Amino acid sequence: MNYLKRNDKMTRLFSLLLMVVLLVSCKSKQLVASADANDEISAQNIISKYNNNNFDFSTLYIKAAAKYQDEKQSQNVTAEIKIKKNEKILVSVRFLGITMAKALITPTSVQYYEKINGSYFEGDYIALSNWLGTDLDFNKVQNMLLGKALDDLSKSKYKATIVDKLYKLEEVENTTTKKDFYFEAEQFLVRKQEIAQPDQARKIMVLYPQYQKQNELFLPLLLNIEANQNEKKTTIDIDYKTVTLNEEFGFPYSVPDGYERIYIK
Repeated sequence: MNYLKRNDKMTRLFSLLLMVVLLVSCKSKQLVASADANDEISAQNIISKYNNNNFDFSTLYIKAAAKYQDEKQSQNVTAEIKIKKNEKILVSVRFLGITMAKALITPTSVQYYEKINGSYFEGDYIALSNWLGTDLDFNKVQNMLLGKALDDLSKSKYKATIVDKLYKLEEVENTTTKKDFYFEAEQFLVRKQEIAQPDQARKIMVLYPQYQKQNELFLPLLLNIEANQNEKKTTIDIDYKTVTLNEEFGFPYSVPDGYERIYIK
């Protein structure tokens, strides 16, 4: 039985990309205007305006370039993402045109394999969440890919302030996990979201520098992720190259012969 080691760089790279590998760009980009937050408004009003944005689609097909960097290495890869809304996400990570890792995730399961160690994983979100150090489920992955708030903002209480010309929502109920969401003032799209567990020295921050509008759907153009754990920092920058909306495509996934199953403690 092969237990996953925390110094397995390719598996950690792929797992982080699975969390945050994001979407979207198109041949003709209609950039979304942004505005500074000046007038104080209530948390309920911010959430209402954010929820007015359109996130309706059936499928998304994306190609993206990604750069991974930690204290010891820097790696450029490409990513192909296929999403069937609320049902499944297929992610392929490639280096020099060779598929190095692939995952199929659904609301109930996570499956992936990686080529360097010839290993694969099959399980649920509990084990993967424990290893990554943050709660993870299908909706969180899908929301992050769409530039949406990770959490359902209607299910908690927030304090609203203005920080760096953005509207900030700070969760006021959770004492062990700190959650902050930042919105621009034009469309109330997410510009930044941070989740921190101070007692465990963990923090992940996701930045969305720019959005585009395509078929009435607001999608990110760029994504910057910074994950900190025990004073170790990992960053991923993603640049979206192409996207196709609402077309039929397959979700092929099978583990190559001879790969060894790994287990996450």
